Amino acid sequence: MEFATAIAVLCVIFGGFASQWIAWRVNIPAIVLLLVLGLGVGPGFGLIDPSAVFGDTLQPLVSLAVAVVLFEGGMALNYKELRETGSGVLRLTLAAVPLSLGLGALAGFLITDMSFGIAILFGSILIVTGPTVILPLLRQARLKPRPAAFLKWEGIVNDPVGAMVAAVTLEILVLRQHAGAEVADFWGTLIFGLVIGVALGVGAAYLVWYSFRKDLVPEFLKSPMILTLVLTIHPFANIMLHESGLVAVTVFGVLLANMNVAGMGDLTRMKEALVVIIVSALFIVLASDLEVEVLTRLSLPLLAVTAAIVFIVRPVTIMLVTIGSGMFLRERLLVSWIGPRGIVAAAVAGLAAIKLDPEVYPSVVLLQPAVFSVIAATVLLHGFSLRPLARRLDLVATRRPSILIVGASPWTTNLAQQLHNNGVPVTLADTYAEALEDAKKDGIDVLRAEVLAEKGEEALRERAHDYVLAATPDEIYNALVCASLSPEIGRERVLQLAAGDGRLLDESRGLSRDLRGKIWADETLNYRQFEERFEKGWRVVPIEIDSDQLPEDGYASETVVPLILVRSDDSLVLYSPEGTKAPNVAQGDVLFVFEAPTE
Repeated sequence: MEFATAIAVLCVIFGGFASQWIAWRVNIPAIVLLLVLGLGVGPGFGLIDPSAVFGDTLQPLVSLAVAVVLFEGGMALNYKELRETGSGVLRLTLAAVPLSLGLGALAGFLITDMSFGIAILFGSILIVTGPTVILPLLRQARLKPRPAAFLKWEGIVNDPVGAMVAAVTLEILVLRQHAGAEVADFWGTLIFGLVIGVALGVGAAYLVWYSFRKDLVPEFLKSPMILTLVLTIHPFANIMLHESGLVAVTVFGVLLANMNVAGMGDLTRMKEALVVIIVSALFIVLASDLEVEVLTRLSLPLLAVTAAIVFIVRPVTIMLVTIGSGMFLRERLLVSWIGPRGIVAAAVAGLAAIKLDPEVYPSVVLLQPAVFSVIAATVLLHGFSLRPLARRLDLVATRRPSILIVGASPWTTNLAQQLHNNGVPVTLADTYAEALEDAKKDGIDVLRAEVLAEKGEEALRERAHDYVLAATPDEIYNALVCASLSPEIGRERVLQLAAGDGRLLDESRGLSRDLRGKIWADETLNYRQFEERFEKGWRVVPIEIDSDQLPEDGYASETVVPLILVRSDDSLVLYSPEGTKAPNVAQGDVLFVFEAPTE
């Protein structure tokens, strides 16, 4: 038993992380690798059997894990996104639910041998476009804010609603199989569950807000308190009505994210890391828990109903409910195609297979393979097509790696101009309109905002930069910008000017590496020295590399300072004395240097 548990942990935890890393390296959807890994270690080679390893605790553990994912997704929902997307979001989260259920049920009833009741359950399960799938896909695809907000709000809001509709439908079928008599009113039961879930979510959010504002909880207990509330209100709500706990944690997360509670940054970073592990584990566990018998039930009718859900039900539903919503046609086309199903759909289908008697509902044996077929098809098709389709529809934030330069001055404007002229997306940010005037005239994207303020942060989210260069005269402010943006962009991708005099910031001002960015270009050059050299005629110059070898000095000399390398595949390398000063180059690369005027 211990050996089986060790194998399960190895496959689920390490395999999940390895899949995420490989997907990041080769730029493919991680969900696809997780699904393939789960099928391989489970029904494929029989290395793990989650039901045997975890026993009766598997279902509650999966339910709690989904609750954490939904809470994290709720905290990603910002009310301000509704200013531009409100009508579309309401259509996707209200009008689309009954239409999707009806069309999905109709497809299951007409195409397969599902009975009417099982077809209704099938349609209700497929209401959900799971956040466990859509959020990782959005992180990779990097869409523009509007289409990303539509998909994000739909997935997170519809997830608990769809789960509750499916749970109530399942309970009605269970009651009928036992009694065969009248059952509780469907809508009354659903409304009761929603009220309980909303009340618990609101109560938990205001408890956090009040206790934090009154300093009733020490800093080291704030994150544990919030996670404890998530893991408490979810099962408590489920006691009242199954799956109403998902409503509670979603409301909790949305309110908490929009109540301006101080200290949420630490929790955000912690929960994001936790959710990556949870999502990886969930996909592997649920895929590996499928029995071979379920997969053997796949047939042409089930494949046909899968095609109907993907190519007819989803597009027709979205295109109809978004008429007159204010959504652009390109956005409607993208959202109508992208609708991956995930953990909640698989979990409810598995629960139905346990609770429904095949003798009363013979077609229940079709439910799991049908739902799994839709999950696999949508994960594969939508996972691989989201970014290419978004590019075709011009809904991607940026196609090439981009740089944000904080601090507009004559020499940073010169740098931005050269990058812009060579096709590198660049944004120049400053609080003074006059400082941005020259860059704006040259067609460079400019941002007049304090990047550390709320409006500045919102503007930066719309642009999705890959690198940050803090280049203001104040190295402490530069460090603050880098420290603030590094959790989102990456610590190796936020850079700042040196303090000068050949000293790193750690030595000159006592700033540790955790509190600042990497030093850019040269440890002996601070803002004032860049400015003085620019006044003497130094300029940023692009050098096209015509061989696969740099000179021995890497072009660096008393009159040349290497700054940025743009590779032929559009990837970027920002030079740093704390990193690789002379990276490998290839023919076709472009090296930007700060060069003294010629004699």
